[in-house]
Amino acid sequence: MKNLKEALQKYGFQGELDDSIEALDWASHDASMYELRPQIVARPLDSLDVQRLVRFVTANKKKNADLSLTGRSAGTDMSGGAINDSIIVDFGAHLTKVGPVSTTSAVTQPGVYYRNFEKETLKKHLIMPSYPASRELAMMGGLVANNSGGEKSLEYGKVEDFVMELKVVFADGKEYVVKPLTKKELDAKINQGDYESKIYKRVFDLCEEHYDEIKAAKPGVSKNSMGYILWRVWDRETGIFDLSKLIVGSEGTLGLVTEAKLRLVPHRAHSGLLVLFLKNINDLGELIPKVLESKPATFESFDDQTLLLSLRFMPAFYKLLGFKRFIHLLFTLIPDGLQLLRGVPKLILLIEFNGHTEEEVRHKVRTLHTTLKKYRARYEINGFEEDATEGKSEKFWIMRRNSFQILRSKVKDKHTAPYIDDFVVPPEHLVEFLPELQKIIKKYKLFATIAGHMGDGNFHVIPLMKIEDKKERAKLQPSQREVNNLVLKYGGSLSGEHNDGMVRGPWLEAQFGKNVFQMFKEVKEIFDPENIFNPHKKTDADWDYSFKHIREHF
Repeated sequence: MKNLKEALQKYGFQGELDDSIEALDWASHDASMYELRPQIVARPLDSLDVQRLVRFVTANKKKNADLSLTGRSAGTDMSGGAINDSIIVDFGAHLTKVGPVSTTSAVTQPGVYYRNFEKETLKKHLIMPSYPASRELAMMGGLVANNSGGEKSLEYGKVEDFVMELKVVFADGKEYVVKPLTKKELDAKINQGDYESKIYKRVFDLCEEHYDEIKAAKPGVSKNSMGYILWRVWDRETGIFDLSKLIVGSEGTLGLVTEAKLRLVPHRAHSGLLVLFLKNINDLGELIPKVLESKPATFESFDDQTLLLSLRFMPAFYKLLGFKRFIHLLFTLIPDGLQLLRGVPKLILLIEFNGHTEEEVRHKVRTLHTTLKKYRARYEINGFEEDATEGKSEKFWIMRRNSFQILRSKVKDKHTAPYIDDFVVPPEHLVEFLPELQKIIKKYKLFATIAGHMGDGNFHVIPLMKIEDKKERAKLQPSQREVNNLVLKYGGSLSGEHNDGMVRGPWLEAQFGKNVFQMFKEVKEIFDPENIFNPHKKTDADWDYSFKHIREHF
């Protein structure tokens, strides 16, 4: 659309409208391997501005088919969900307020950094624990849009388990409060006879008509960010209808979230870590059930490639951490450097316990240490470290949480290609699954790091590739197909945290089957009949389109 900036100003948009080269360059990329150059970046001042944007696009869509809106918070999305070729709605400029924070919940706007949100909740010794590894970089809008999870999801679940209420701008350009309703409240909502009531009625009818099939569609793993969470919308047993479950994880394809009310849990100040250097992954079959029996708060892992690359690019941590924390990191790594002289482990497992007292944590760590001693005796290279303070264990969390960011910026001849990065496999199948995965990685000569949430069977495999090289680019589709088919063979989900976007959207039908996929498409049509919200993602994704928009230059 020509003169888009002028047209939006005439429509009454109050925030900044930026079509400078710098702004468009910034908005053309997220943390994925895709590139889409928008026409303009809109920075709304408030919810009214968001409503103006939606009404403008709805009013002009028929004459300008290319008009659309994509919400963007911090742009840490790894599936291409935060980019488009029309209007980028930058929430990080002005919608940055936290509060109020009560003894059970906190309200946040989408442009708030998780780190700042946590600072406010910790003042009351509370936390929203379903944060991603990119917790220092991510914003709250992205957490909701992606249905984020992370190291604490094993104990607490994902963002879908913490959303109490949302404010959402739907396709009619009005803001609505979306929250759980009783059947009586739902009936009253449906009887309103307005735009909102039509959405509620159509979604309820869909859920009721296909109730059993929808309930059975839930992937049989503990984490999933594929599709729309239809199976949690309507529950006959409780009589609760919760439309917010569709909005969480929808990647802004159904509407734009302007505010979220999130449940909080007490922050347990003490934590302890048991570290296991695993030489032989065949031991996972016995090891995982033993660890899970102890009910750890987190059960994480990263592989030898992640470890070696972290050590190789250690100077990058100086900029990330600052002088004091960097020196601390170096000194605490020395004992593990001695461990590495005995051989580089295939996997480093991080098993963390939380508690209200240091003694409570020490008891949990030592009990599991005792349980796992026979593994150490059996395998010479297996070693343990126990610690009930944050200090010593920090080095492992630094590597685990920041490895992707370091790799993105430091491996100059290759680039992160997160296209097979976020699958979930039932943990009991990992012994068979991981060697088969390694065969595929070797077959395509991929250099890949593997990190993940071992307790959930959720892994992030990040190949490092010269994506601009045609021979390398040709590996993407066949290698993704083989990995995805392997995940589905073992009853897994193709995304545990990072969502569908442009990279996994084309696989939704393979994941859920034709019938459920058609239900997802109906959900999209109910909320967004003109396709104004984040096109080419989820049910609207197409492999040829996605492949066409892989970045040419890095």
